Amino acid sequence: MSMDNSESHNSLLPDDIIEPLFAVSGTSNLKNALEYLIETAKTCDGRLDLASKHILVPVLELCQYPFKLPAEYLLLSLKLLRNLCAGEIKNQNLFIEQKGVETLSILVSSLGQNFGSDNGLLPMVLQLLGNVSLAGEQHRSVVWLRFFPHKFLDIAKVRSKETCDPLCMVIYTCCAGSYEQSAELFAELGQHILVEIIQTITIAGFKQVWVKLLLSNICIEEPYFSSIFSKLPRAVETWSSDENASQVHHFGAEKSFFLSILSEILSEQVGDIVISNDFPLCIFEVFKNAVGIADLSTAGNSPLPTGSADIDTIGYTLSILRDTSACDRKVSNQDEEQDTVDLLVRAGLIKFLIDLLHELEPPAIIRKAMINNDAKNKTISRHYKYRCPYRGFRRDIVSILGNCSYGKKHVQDEIRERNGILVLLQNCVIDDDNPFLREWGVWSMRNILEGNMENQQLVADLELQNSVDSPDIAQLGLRVEVDPRTRRPKLVNAS
Repeated sequence: MSMDNSESHNSLLPDDIIEPLFAVSGTSNLKNALEYLIETAKTCDGRLDLASKHILVPVLELCQYPFKLPAEYLLLSLKLLRNLCAGEIKNQNLFIEQKGVETLSILVSSLGQNFGSDNGLLPMVLQLLGNVSLAGEQHRSVVWLRFFPHKFLDIAKVRSKETCDPLCMVIYTCCAGSYEQSAELFAELGQHILVEIIQTITIAGFKQVWVKLLLSNICIEEPYFSSIFSKLPRAVETWSSDENASQVHHFGAEKSFFLSILSEILSEQVGDIVISNDFPLCIFEVFKNAVGIADLSTAGNSPLPTGSADIDTIGYTLSILRDTSACDRKVSNQDEEQDTVDLLVRAGLIKFLIDLLHELEPPAIIRKAMINNDAKNKTISRHYKYRCPYRGFRRDIVSILGNCSYGKKHVQDEIRERNGILVLLQNCVIDDDNPFLREWGVWSMRNILEGNMENQQLVADLELQNSVDSPDIAQLGLRVEVDPRTRRPKLVNAS
């Protein structure tokens, strides 16, 4: 029997299922009937009219015969159900009354190994569940009860972006406003679902809106970043054909991609997102660990992502720290004495970044001035421990210091006390390896000097000696000075 013949499909199905579809659509061809009803259900009036005729019931019954229909017809049935439940409460209620969620759960199980194939069935199931979940708390509870955790976990393991985003939509919608369901998601079983989602999006390489909403809620607004981050793989070994050698990345691709998503979320929502106190502190710990592990002795001219998970981890954590330090008025406990910047400062952020800048090779224009001065005075340039591992590394450090010092006198004072003003002054220059370094450097110096007489006096008292002219620096009213004892460059007031 050929399954391409529509009459053959009809003969395999009970009349009480297909006849109502034929009557409403005015055709005796099942495919044509489903396509007609799908178009009708695209409008509010169409959905309401079909709701009055209870057309959802026979369509739902069609889904109980997955092996009597080819995938194309099953997909059309699911698409029709999705359209019928798109904001029409009568259909959404009828779907629950007719045990539609149970039918979908059985359908997903019956698909077995094929439910992750490219036939589009699983994404359509999830879109339908999402529409039903939007109807209210009762609807969300039914979906959650049937699919959490095992069905969600199985679906999360399907490495497909077409499946992953609607899955995140369903999970996010079910947990919205529900303490019980959120608590289950935050617990161990729920976190394993999120780990599988992160692994899927790393492989598929996408960052859609529902993925971002879900991860933002759990990892930025709620204090579960560290737990989920620790569950992701690490210590990945890769082979470089160019160098004919293997290289171990202590932070796996999933970790760096996860951080890139969180960085993107924050950059898109700066000032509009409430950040948990745990989140920036955990990010700072990851950053310190990455700096201690990664090789920073070699310069890199690639922007993020660089292809090295360890270097990318450094870059994305810096980006996150830059954006969280710009959101210090948006904190979860609403305590002005416990804002994000103060928490990071107490954790040692300023000291760590200033020490890093002292050990970091100066910008090219400063290095050139040092070389010229060394040649003239027959001295040897100082060796620096670190070089910029990616394009923008220095700029990101300077931007964090600038954000942290905005309106914070104790931060301004700490930067001065740690000899940070002079090293920051040398970053008020154009640097090809660090786009917008000069702008961030000037912004940082403005914040460090504003309202701080001690810092202003320090800059005003800088004396000229062994200075080297440079047009870019002169435009700022500054000159390069090389300390004859420490061999460190600094910028001095040229007035």
